[in-house]
Amino acid sequence: MARMSPSTVRAPSIEQIRGAADRLAGTALRTPLVPLAVDDLPAPVWLKLENLQPIGSFKLRGAGNAMGLADGGTLRRGVVTTSAGNMAQGVAWCARRLGVPCRVLVPDHAPRTKLDAIRRMGGETISVPFDEWWRRLIEHDPGDLPGLFVHPVADTAVMAGNGTIGLEIAEELPEVRTVLVPYGGGGLSCGIASALAAVAPRARVFAVEVSSAAPLAASLSAGGPVTIDYRPSFVDGIGGRSVLEEMWPLASTLLAGSTVVDPAAVAQAVRLLVERQRVVAEGAGAAPVAAALAGAAGVGPTVCVVSGGNIDAARLASNLVEENP
Repeated sequence: MARMSPSTVRAPSIEQIRGAADRLAGTALRTPLVPLAVDDLPAPVWLKLENLQPIGSFKLRGAGNAMGLADGGTLRRGVVTTSAGNMAQGVAWCARRLGVPCRVLVPDHAPRTKLDAIRRMGGETISVPFDEWWRRLIEHDPGDLPGLFVHPVADTAVMAGNGTIGLEIAEELPEVRTVLVPYGGGGLSCGIASALAAVAPRARVFAVEVSSAAPLAASLSAGGPVTIDYRPSFVDGIGGRSVLEEMWPLASTLLAGSTVVDPAAVAQAVRLLVERQRVVAEGAGAAPVAAALAGAAGVGPTVCVVSGGNIDAARLASNLVEENP
C-alpha cells in the first residue's frame, strides 16, 4: 500500500466540516452539553460528552467521515489504522456496518478494555512494540496490510469529522470563549479549532496534556517540534514522544496554547465526574476537567471536551478509592 505524504495534510475548511456533519447523520450522535456541577470556578464550565458515542469515544466522527469519503474499490479491500484503541474502535465499528475487513496496528501497552472492544466489533488487532507503532504512525506506514489506510490524526477528512464537535458547541453555546481539548496527536483539537475559527471566532481552543507526556507544551516553549521523555501513565489516550511533524503547523497556529496537568489531578477528575455527574470518563477524557479545576477556565463560558469513556474497570475502581494513579 502506498503511504500518504504527510506534507499533504491540511486543516479542514468549514465547508468540509459541514459536509462531514451531513455525512455523519445517523452514524455519530449529537452529544449533549451539560453544566459541570462544581462551585467556585472562574467561569461557567460545560461538558461535551463524547463518551456517549456508540463506541464510547469521539473517534467515530473522524473514522466515519474518512470512510464515507473513500473510494468503494479501495474500501472493499478493508481498512487499516494505527491506534491505541479508540480510533480502532471507530474504524472497526464503521467497517462492520459496511461489511469490510478491519485491521489495527496497536502498541503493546494498549489497555485490554480497548483491545476487547476492537475484537468485539470484528476488528483484527496486530500488536507491535511501542517504538515500531510510533514509527508507523509518524510515517503513515501500514506495511503490507491491504485496503484504505485511515490515519488517526493527520488526515483532513478525519479532522473534518472531529470538527463537527466544534459546530455543535457553537450552535448550543454561541457565547463560548474557551474550549479545553485533550491533545494526543492534534486531530481533535485542530478539527474543533478549525470549525470554531469560522463560526465562533472569539472562542480560544487550548490543548490539554498530561505532565508525563506533553510534547506540544515543550514544542510551543521551544518554538518548534522537540522530542521529550515519554512516561506511560493510566492516561493512555493522549501524549507521546513528539508532536507529529505534519501537525505542528496546524497546532501551533490554530491552538491558543497547551495546559499541562498531572496524572494525579486527572485521577481526581475521573472520580469527580463519577461522583457528581454520573459520567464515566477515561483519563484523556477527564484531562480537560482537571485543567478547568486547576484554573484553566478562562474569562467567559468554557467547554471541556470529554473525549471518551473507555477506561478499564479495574483502573476506574482504583481511581475511585485512591488519591494517586
